Amino acid sequence: MFVQATIHPLPNPPEGSVKLFDSPGQNIVFATLATNTGIALFEPTGRVAVALAELLAAFLLLIPKTRRSGAGLSFLILAGAVALHLMPDMLGREVPLSLAPGAETDGGQLFALAIAMLAASMLLYVVHPRRR
Repeated sequence: MFVQATIHPLPNPPEGSVKLFDSPGQNIVFATLATNTGIALFEPTGRVAVALAELLAAFLLLIPKTRRSGAGLSFLILAGAVALHLMPDMLGREVPLSLAPGAETDGGQLFALAIAMLAASMLLYVVHPRRR
């Protein structure tokens, strides 16, 4: 999920859904955060910082010796995402599908995905053996 959301290896990604390659102000989630909070650092600075942290977590998850650290970093990233989704003044459970006023929402799919990935990160952190 982290690689898909940051660099999107598939051709023709949806507009506003790729963290590292969207134009400034075009990423739907971070533009919504910047608009709702009035904090301009969310877009594009926060978006790029989160994307780099997600890529680092994905890389750490691939290597067996650092898998537990990757799960911990993944847990922290996703805990922040879930926290932002639970604050209706910041992001809310339903994210708009475009930046146009009155756009349809995703019906909470992004929120559900964040919760599922948070649970998977917690499970991997607990189940994976510690280094000796």
